[in-house]
Amino acid sequence: MKIGIMLSDVGLGDQSFSDSAFKGLVRARDELGILFDYREIKDTKTYEKGLTELVKQGNDVIVGLGFMVQEDLEKVAKKYPKQQFVLIDAVSNLQNVSSITFKADQGSYLAGVVAALTTKSNVLGFIGGDDVPTIQQFSEGFQKGAKAVKPNITIIEKYAGNFGDDKLGSQITKQMIAQKADVIYAAAGFTGVGMLKEAQKEKVLAIGVDTDQYFYAEKAVVTSMLKHVDVALFEIAAQLTKKGVVTKKQQELGIDENGVGLAPIRVVSLTKEQEDRLKKEKEKLTNGNY
Repeated sequence: MKIGIMLSDVGLGDQSFSDSAFKGLVRARDELGILFDYREIKDTKTYEKGLTELVKQGNDVIVGLGFMVQEDLEKVAKKYPKQQFVLIDAVSNLQNVSSITFKADQGSYLAGVVAALTTKSNVLGFIGGDDVPTIQQFSEGFQKGAKAVKPNITIIEKYAGNFGDDKLGSQITKQMIAQKADVIYAAAGFTGVGMLKEAQKEKVLAIGVDTDQYFYAEKAVVTSMLKHVDVALFEIAAQLTKKGVVTKKQQELGIDENGVGLAPIRVVSLTKEQEDRLKKEKEKLTNGNY
């Protein structure tokens, strides 16, 4: 069985979304015997060209990674109605496209709880890669979680308009620190990596995204909001090996489905009371009461 994937805008080395997807496919290759190939926009120039190449290569399933791939993926899916596609992070109504989305607001809610429990200034920062619904979901969850703990907390929000610029991430972080933010969360791909490193340099706390990003700034990263894209890709491969097709038309993965969660708490030590509060807020999510 063969899977082709069109990676999201920054591609491999983004240290979050694309790298996580790649990890899931490597696991599927090693454990399930899947073959896979990938395309990056830096080589193909358009998503449409990369997706078309993957169709012509004879892949059983072709994955489009990220909401920004949707328009081109749907163009190609209409041209090849017998080809099976999977769109990650957005929902398509086309018959030959399955969709997988994540309840990023749930994971971000827990990130907001941690940020509110660890801030000393009562000012938090949120950096989004782009001002679009998928990223707004991160911000909304983060704000809701923080305000559940401290209703009067201040949250500075900024959209970078770029997922691939670590220098811009660093610059925005400096501005937020100047406004007293001492815990910053970014859903911004490689732009967010710039935030992590600047936070470490300026001795404030940071929260990573998509994968466990502790190792990029070991003195700053308290936790990361995990979006298990690797788990989703492995599940696609498992469906493919068992049934020959991706059997589920639409999946939305949250806390209950192990689609999102938090990396271990590091750098700071939570008190027993704080740990209990985090646990209580997580239980709210699993009960659907937040």
